[in-house]
Amino acid sequence: MNKSAIRKEMSDKRSQLAKEEKVLLDQKICEAIEQVIDDKNYQVIHSYIPMGDEVDVRGLLNNLLADGKTVVCPKSLPKKEMQNLVLASLDQLEDGRFGTKHPASGIEYNGEIELYIVPGLAFDKRGYRIGYGSGYYDKFFSSCPKGYKVGVCYNMQLIDKVPEEPHDISLDEIISF
Repeated sequence: MNKSAIRKEMSDKRSQLAKEEKVLLDQKICEAIEQVIDDKNYQVIHSYIPMGDEVDVRGLLNNLLADGKTVVCPKSLPKKEMQNLVLASLDQLEDGRFGTKHPASGIEYNGEIELYIVPGLAFDKRGYRIGYGSGYYDKFFSSCPKGYKVGVCYNMQLIDKVPEEPHDISLDEIISF
């Protein structure tokens, strides 16, 4: 199956998840991420802000902010570039490209990032992922090799093998329930 067929199948499966089950799975995933953060004492975390049926990490982001962690979120720019913006509050967001949201602060973060929380539509056990097809994360990771990269998804989004291309960057861990 090619990437575009996998994208459609996974998007359909994810959208069929019952609301109550999704809330429970989101909570379990967030708790597992929090365990990784606590175990390694990470202070600077880069995370997407969820859209649509993606794993909802907003509760985790609120907890991290309350704990005094630095939370950095991506803003999608033209030419597959991402700008890292400091998140002050989930109440201070603005709309971005492709239906995304990003911090309205406009405060750019250029320091080291210890942990990246990465969304996607499909993942395999080797750490490869299929996103939405824009290539933002692969380009971003090719220029920012440091930091532990964790993909998050539901078990139904795990597949045997993601078709990979030379520019694809694998993640260090996949957390799924």
